[in-house]
Amino acid sequence: MKTRIITLLIALTASVAAWAANAGIEFAQKEYDFGTIAEKKGKVVHEFEFTNTGDAPLMIVSASASCGCTKPEYPLKPLQPGEKGVLKVTFNPAGRPGEFTKTITIRTNVKGRKKVTLRIKGFVNPDK
Repeated sequence: MKTRIITLLIALTASVAAWAANAGIEFAQKEYDFGTIAEKKGKVVHEFEFTNTGDAPLMIVSASASCGCTKPEYPLKPLQPGEKGVLKVTFNPAGRPGEFTKTITIRTNVKGRKKVTLRIKGFVNPDK
């Protein structure tokens, strides 16, 4: 009987620990300013570094940009606790002279904070 109770308590403790485990995400920066870029030089890229600050694997479920001129790329495999990753953002300035601000929305498996918004901005110097 004691053995069954101890086994049950161990299983219950393991279940509660697994249930309480949660991934976390923290970005080194959430905004990047490209400054002035030349339209004729083409695409520019910035990498946003992030860390899984939780105690469970972190998954980026999706990443979408506010404009078709901006393309996010993210790791498809889970990041283990403490592991770092990179979200690469490419902006195409072609046909977009002037000031710009674009957002990238990241959806994750983090409980209570599933969505993170990043921002890029700058000024596109038009071709002449």
